[in-house]
Amino acid sequence: MHDFAMRAIAAGADSASELGRRMSVSKQAAAKTIAILVERGYVDRETDPDDARRKRLDVTPLGFEVMRAGEALFEDLRESFEREIGASELAALEAALKTLVGDSAVRIEAPGWVAQELD
Repeated sequence: MHDFAMRAIAAGADSASELGRRMSVSKQAAAKTIAILVERGYVDRETDPDDARRKRLDVTPLGFEVMRAGEALFEDLRESFEREIGASELAALEAALKTLVGDSAVRIEAPGWVAQELD
């Protein structure tokens, strides 16, 4: 879930309210996630130059490094699937999944995605 949150922040969710909307969780749940990400050094809170009362969120270089590591793990997993079932079978599986999802990419920061993952 933290990777989803960092991706949403990198895509523009710069407050707990916006992060909560994008992840379909409460503002309180988003705030707890933000606190963990800040504590781990993956996200920074900075004062908004236009409104000193507001704190904006930004993914840190370490946060981007963690996201890249997650992407590499996913690629390793995909390669293991290809070795297990073969390139043509994997291509067929990906085509079938694309048919189910549609032409648009699945956006993990889109409302409802995380909620579906938690069911």
